[in-house]
Amino acid sequence: MSNVTDPVRGPGAAPPRPAPASAVTNTGPWMNDKRFAVLLMVPAGVFLLGFVAWPLIRLVINSFLHLPAIAGGTTTFVGLDNYTKVFTDPVFWATAARTAVYTVIVVTLEFVIGLGTALLFNALGSRSKVFRTIFLYPLMIAPVVAGLLWRFLMIDNFGIINELLFRVGIIATPGDIGWLSNPNLALLAVAIPDIWLTTSFMTLVLFAGLQTLPDDVMEAARLDGAKAWQMLWRVIIPLLRPVIAVALIIRGVDAMRAFDHIVIMTNGGPENGSTVMSLLIYRTMVRFGDPGLASAMATLYLLAMLAVAAFAVATIWKPGGDDK
Repeated sequence: MSNVTDPVRGPGAAPPRPAPASAVTNTGPWMNDKRFAVLLMVPAGVFLLGFVAWPLIRLVINSFLHLPAIAGGTTTFVGLDNYTKVFTDPVFWATAARTAVYTVIVVTLEFVIGLGTALLFNALGSRSKVFRTIFLYPLMIAPVVAGLLWRFLMIDNFGIINELLFRVGIIATPGDIGWLSNPNLALLAVAIPDIWLTTSFMTLVLFAGLQTLPDDVMEAARLDGAKAWQMLWRVIIPLLRPVIAVALIIRGVDAMRAFDHIVIMTNGGPENGSTVMSLLIYRTMVRFGDPGLASAMATLYLLAMLAVAAFAVATIWKPGGDDK
């Protein structure tokens, strides 16, 4: 051992040994990596319990109560009476069917347009940067602003859409198509702004999924002589199943709870032609002053959304299906 002069410990003293890794990474004998990870998750867990779990529990509890519309009234336990009213209410079932139709229209068109646009961007490669940026602009617009914009575009007699159709000779007068006044067209009219707003989200998610596809599989399919439609149906879509499932679940749940732009454009009219479930729950609680009945509707609505999400995961994603 060479002689080393330590100004503190004196000449010939051996250099100090480095501290063990456990003493550096741990703040005490009780702290390990698992406990440290749990400690980091505590704030998020408290937030979820306070702002997600407790409101959901309170919602279910309220569905079994008759709650006063004004603070200070008497709260009574009514059992399943609220659910009985919901199940025997034809307006609820008509609204549920209308919400399902609205969701199918919105999500289907967004998926078709979004997948086509994502494939186009993927084919263009780096040349699509500017187009991708422009395509994402509607996603940055608030639903209330979009509702106001499309209301002016579709308003009867004065709307820009009808005026353009009139000028090209498709309709005889600017008031021939009552986008917002015809009960049979109102649901489609409020679906168009939703499609315009969030198709870019579907495109963004699917485009990100396309970037993760293995190049060797794609190249092997091309060498085997697969045509474009065969590549799409037998290679691209099966490989994108997890991404497609996530995109459809997020957009499906979001479309089922559409509220803002519908209130701005039609307020659920005419003749309830564009009233969806979220708007019915809001009216039941605020306008009709029955929070208990609204809670029962919301609970059933939540269960329906969970069922749709579970169905999408089981049928589209099929986790573990490739291992069988």
